Amino acid sequence: MNIYHIWCDLKPGVGDLTFTEKVGSYLGHLKEQGLIEGYRLTRRKLGLAPAGLGEFHLMIEVRGLAQLDTAFDHVAGRREPVEGFHFSVNSLVTNATFALYRDFPDPVRHAGEERF
Repeated sequence: MNIYHIWCDLKPGVGDLTFTEKVGSYLGHLKEQGLIEGYRLTRRKLGLAPAGLGEFHLMIEVRGLAQLDTAFDHVAGRREPVEGFHFSVNSLVTNATFALYRDFPDPVRHAGEERF
């Protein structure tokens, strides 16, 4: 499984539950379309996080880079209804930071013949 991470803060005046609702609509739509496997939204607790990471953390699970690329293509098409869902989340956030991680070790990993 590959996990696309997004850390962000909310723009001034944006309610946390409004953000939660919009994230659910957007990512729920992508999941219903089979474009992602799942997602999770978390919030920093007690101010504990490395400097520069936002208060909110989204984790979007995809089977592989092909599924992620298909999801990106779908959103990049800028067509309704996904355009409205994307805008309703994107317009609420600031200071977004992105990362892509994978489960490890990879399921295809073979041990014992490495040359490094």
